[in-house]
Amino acid sequence: MNKDSRILVLGHRGLVGSSMIESLKDYKNVFVDKYRLNLINTWNVWKLFTRFKPEYVFLCAAKVGGIKANIEKPAEFIWNNLMIEGNVIGLCHALKIKKLLFLGSSCIYPRNCPQPMKEEYLLTGLPEPTNEYYAIAKIAGIKMCQAFNKQYGTNFISVMPTNLYGENDHFQDENAHIIPSLISRFADSMRTNKDMVIWGSGTAKREFMYVHDMTDACVYLMENYNKSEFVNIGTGEEVSIKKLVEILVEIFGYKGKIVWDKTKPDGMPRKLLDLTKLHKLGWKHKTSLREGLEKTIKYYLKKENR
Repeated sequence: MNKDSRILVLGHRGLVGSSMIESLKDYKNVFVDKYRLNLINTWNVWKLFTRFKPEYVFLCAAKVGGIKANIEKPAEFIWNNLMIEGNVIGLCHALKIKKLLFLGSSCIYPRNCPQPMKEEYLLTGLPEPTNEYYAIAKIAGIKMCQAFNKQYGTNFISVMPTNLYGENDHFQDENAHIIPSLISRFADSMRTNKDMVIWGSGTAKREFMYVHDMTDACVYLMENYNKSEFVNIGTGEEVSIKKLVEILVEIFGYKGKIVWDKTKPDGMPRKLLDLTKLHKLGWKHKTSLREGLEKTIKYYLKKENR
């Protein structure tokens, strides 16, 4: 991939896709779907590919959400993601796209996976029940890329990002992940003086990554990596949900009450990625958790006060 390559980013309006556009700012021919065509429709994907004639494709589009959405809408999570993956990966082969990058999710790993999670731990146990349908869809996408590479000699690579956050996230809908959800709720609580009720016990540990670091890693791998085996992308640093909340309390200057609703699920006990492969390939993250949170909160508050 060089500066003149024709590049198509699918899902450019989402958290990852919008950040990917920024990470590709030095490339001259980056295309997006301005009409927001539904990628579960094969004809729509065909129209995009024949219109832009891309050489390289970043598949950032997906049906995503937090624990609540995954529990309540399992059919939507598995069906939408399988359809998007099947259409895009299949047409990348049919139209002889030079290279595809597929984004998975760290939730693909087994619930009781050894920590930190190495790429070879995939399918060594059962997934976390609260997001198993999304996980199965993402695993299918990885395996689909590998199958096409094996049978047809395509160059489809997959990356496994950890939990992401940043600007342009879903902050206030049912699909919000934990950091954007907490940011919007802290801001609301500051305005209304209501207590903050948070799901779970706060003991679960997570690895969080600023989205611009992750998309920079994707561009780096698109330029430098050409194997079927997927690559973890993360920070290699974990924090408990309770500690995350404490950091947000400090940044916001929050003086209200925090209530932990222990009747609600924590999700996986831990999710920390092993980054040995990524670091050997020559890439490491740059943004600390606190720095990334401060940038994201500043963006959110500015956006809400417009």
